[in-house]
Amino acid sequence: MSGRTRLWFTIIVVIAFAAMMITFMPMQSISYPSLGININTTLREGLDLSGGSQVLLQATNCSGDNLSDRMDNAKRIIEARVNGLGVTEPIVQLAGDCRILVELPAVGNPAEAISLVQQTGRLEFVDAGADYYPEGAIIRTTGNPSPKASAGQDTGVITPTATVTSTETVTTGLPSGQTQIPDKVYNTIVTGADLDPTALKVGLGGVGNNQPEVAFKIVGQAAQTFGAFTQGNNEQTLGRQYFMCIVLDNVVQSCPSVKQPLPSGEGVITVGQGGVDEANRLVNLLRYGALPISLEIAQSQTIGPTLGGDSVRASIIAGLIGLSVVALFMMLYYRLPGVIAVIALLLYATILLALFKLLGVVLTLPGIAGFILSVGVAVDANILIFERLREELRNGRRLSTAVSVGFERAWTSIRDSNISTLITCGILFWFGNAFGASVVKGFAVTLALGVFVSLFTAVFVTRLLLHLVLDRMNYTAHARLFGV
Repeated sequence: MSGRTRLWFTIIVVIAFAAMMITFMPMQSISYPSLGININTTLREGLDLSGGSQVLLQATNCSGDNLSDRMDNAKRIIEARVNGLGVTEPIVQLAGDCRILVELPAVGNPAEAISLVQQTGRLEFVDAGADYYPEGAIIRTTGNPSPKASAGQDTGVITPTATVTSTETVTTGLPSGQTQIPDKVYNTIVTGADLDPTALKVGLGGVGNNQPEVAFKIVGQAAQTFGAFTQGNNEQTLGRQYFMCIVLDNVVQSCPSVKQPLPSGEGVITVGQGGVDEANRLVNLLRYGALPISLEIAQSQTIGPTLGGDSVRASIIAGLIGLSVVALFMMLYYRLPGVIAVIALLLYATILLALFKLLGVVLTLPGIAGFILSVGVAVDANILIFERLREELRNGRRLSTAVSVGFERAWTSIRDSNISTLITCGILFWFGNAFGASVVKGFAVTLALGVFVSLFTAVFVTRLLLHLVLDRMNYTAHARLFGV
């Protein structure tokens, strides 16, 4: 075995071992916190296999300038929020001029996801003066002086018990005693638009305070406005409590009293019982900003898998039967090279499934179809190689020479056929992305990955195995093993 062959053999063994570990071991994730690695290795299923939630959002005011641009921006922000939730292959697409359709597969808490998608995400630091409001209370602000009476129910999913640095802590909860929205309109000091998104981070409090907290930083001219407000309205200066409520979509999240100035515009919001998950949800909402248009839920429903468990099992059985028939044909027709091809195909399937898990590919029925079709592409490459091998053997070549020459002559055909398939995958992916057809995108992604992996197994794995097995074999004594 030459040094190059030994190197490739080692690389392939390592790849095969890692792929089998990821594919067959019951691991939920690969986590190395010291290296910043945390990869989810569960096989994700799409809406047609796992079910989920479907929400139709309607613009509350379907008029005004640049409506189309505002709806496009709203769609983009909703996509970012949904991806921040870790939802796999969501469908977010415009449905007419004033509606957005959102489909969320395999969502653990549909009400939470729907609420986060709908929220406009307007964060305000409000000058409440001597008026204290408990968390969950709905108030009027200069940013939105006419909130809906149901705002607390719509936005209650994110309910942090919060304090700002150098302020007092109060408790969250939608107050059962609030019967109406106060008539007084409170002045907004700064808004979420004045926050630096890169400064929004989750951490833990200092000594004696292990509660998760969200760090924030106000930038630009607003930082001076915020600093001037806290400079003139704090307990040290006034000798009494002065409240600055933190309001999210007109719902009070905290109403702490300012104890000392915050001239730099930096602070932290300490969350309460929700812990780190609650802090992450708050960061996610604030980071992706406010929707450019107000949306309300026109229709919401939880939907089950469109295929059902029986259909999925039938599809898997059909795929296994098809693969078994292909493997049997390869072994009967090509004999020993066919056995090697089957081994390479098994490795191909293992590597591809491992990539699906590592890359977070969502498995839908079209995706399964793309996977099975890519197996056909891999078989096609092996057939081209073996037919060339047979031709060289019939022409009297030595076995080791026939393997090398057969690969060289088959390579151009393999290359061109795979390039044409990849071009088709690119067109399908563009079409699915442009028109919101996620099932088309899923098919294109799985097929493209399959093409790349099949190239690797055909060009490297099959070739290496053929050389390892055949180079020292006497072809004349074992001609029947090649079906020539």
